[in-house]
Amino acid sequence: MSDSISVNKASVAEFLATGAKMPFLIPEYQRPYAWTQDQVDTLFEDVLEFALNEELKESNGEDKGTYFLGSIVSFENGRRQQEIIDGQQRLTSLSLLLRAIYTKLQTSDPDSKQTKNFMSKIEPILWKNDEMTGDVDFEKPLIYSNVIDDKQSQVFYDILATGHADSKAKDPYSQNYIRFQKLYETMCTQHINMPYKFILRLLNQVILLPIKADNQDTALTIFSTLNDRGLPLSDADIFKAKIYDNLSDEERKTFIYKWKQLEFRANDADETVQHLFSLYMFYLKAKAGNKKTTNIAIRRFYFYNVKEYLLAPDLLDKLNRILNLWTLINTHESIEGEAWSTNFEILKALDILASYPNEIWKSPVLIYYLNYSHDANFETDFEKFLHKLIVELEKSYLVNSTITAAKPGIYSLNVALMHNKYPEIKIKTTDNQAELDAKIKRPANMSLRRLLLKTLIYQDSKQDTLLKPKLEIEHIFPRHWEKANTPDGFTPEKVNEVIDSLGNFTLLEKRLNIYASDVYFERKRKSYLKSQVTMSRELAEKDNWKIEDSWRRTDELLRQLKDIYAKWSEEYKVEG
Repeated sequence: MSDSISVNKASVAEFLATGAKMPFLIPEYQRPYAWTQDQVDTLFEDVLEFALNEELKESNGEDKGTYFLGSIVSFENGRRQQEIIDGQQRLTSLSLLLRAIYTKLQTSDPDSKQTKNFMSKIEPILWKNDEMTGDVDFEKPLIYSNVIDDKQSQVFYDILATGHADSKAKDPYSQNYIRFQKLYETMCTQHINMPYKFILRLLNQVILLPIKADNQDTALTIFSTLNDRGLPLSDADIFKAKIYDNLSDEERKTFIYKWKQLEFRANDADETVQHLFSLYMFYLKAKAGNKKTTNIAIRRFYFYNVKEYLLAPDLLDKLNRILNLWTLINTHESIEGEAWSTNFEILKALDILASYPNEIWKSPVLIYYLNYSHDANFETDFEKFLHKLIVELEKSYLVNSTITAAKPGIYSLNVALMHNKYPEIKIKTTDNQAELDAKIKRPANMSLRRLLLKTLIYQDSKQDTLLKPKLEIEHIFPRHWEKANTPDGFTPEKVNEVIDSLGNFTLLEKRLNIYASDVYFERKRKSYLKSQVTMSRELAEKDNWKIEDSWRRTDELLRQLKDIYAKWSEEYKVEG
């Protein structure tokens, strides 16, 4: 059956009235209500301005207009509820505004026909009515919130039921409700002819665009496409709700505590729970023997086998272990109880891999860690594995000039690592050493230059600290050169070839690189001397730098890199 959606514009009154037959549900995976006072003020003032303009148009005999408030994306769940995917903040705020207006009507002139009329218009779009008597049941609102992290949702229900909020409360429901009351009260004072007309315009001429899908996946896809107001709802939010829904009440308390701790730690490490799930997916694919290079959508993957993947009792433990490794990679903060995580050689290797221009290196590193970090020789084995991985990835990138060429080899490696800590690493490259040497001497792009330079810098024993992030590529002999500064026999083509060679590059902190810019070596030396990069400081020891120096240094760096590759490959002993 194909996915389908329906889109029909509706007034606020028309849309909210649908909640009588099919209540609105804000599901577990949504984020808590968080509208600010500025957003509340904007909503109210926009509607008021629209209402005032409509009065002028009406007095001039012009046609009625509409004010578009936004879209509401939902689908009908299995309990015949309108599960809100997008628009829950707007919908909640509308409910608070209408409750503030209703409270004012109750206390101002409750016996007037106009007051009774508008109270009767608001009642059936906020609360259920008794089928037999028609009486309003204020304890049964048409909107419910099951948001897991929303501790104040009961406050929302109490406001809708009683019309009262604590003026000292700090939650957004109370503060925004009180703000709506003040705004409406002020309007009643300043525009004595507008109170009822404001309600009329709000209910009948403020327009929403309900978009209803026939299933959750379609609704979420629509939301991701439409949403440009902030971070989209993540798959991790969906997974949290799915797990939560399958737990007992007692288990839920523990789960929420652990999940919140995971989110807090992830944020502290500049990570997301979403990314942890994505990384774990590669581990699960390898465990299943899946070598396919096509990537399935993360939500579809986890929903393919909910019981084994999402409801596994050790899921959060696995995610926390993954976070341990990525905290080390992102922040260099050691892992408690794991002495290997202070090993400088391992930290340097991980930092080199972190410069690879996509995430393909992450899956084998993760699998190796999850499978073998408890082994007695893990520290030594892991270092050798990382070094060999660097060699093969760099060679592949050099020869193929594309990072995607490594995918088949990496996916096969992932599966092999499930059973063998020293598998053969077969990533597409070349056996032609002359071809490889030529590629090393003139790296094709900035990413390759950064990778090779980091590899070389970290093999200098004087580089006793990790490199700072976002170091920039520095041309030693400037890109904008003058003929007077080049020797005889060097054509412009030859000079440009040397300028783009490996020996003409180093890494430099951004502020120093800005100063060095395209000036000549005598001025660059001052910047180099201040650098934390040993390679750059050693360059500053030279009195001058000519185009021939870059050429000679290219040959020297090529020799060093070949020695590194040979050493790291020799140390890695493939097991059958």
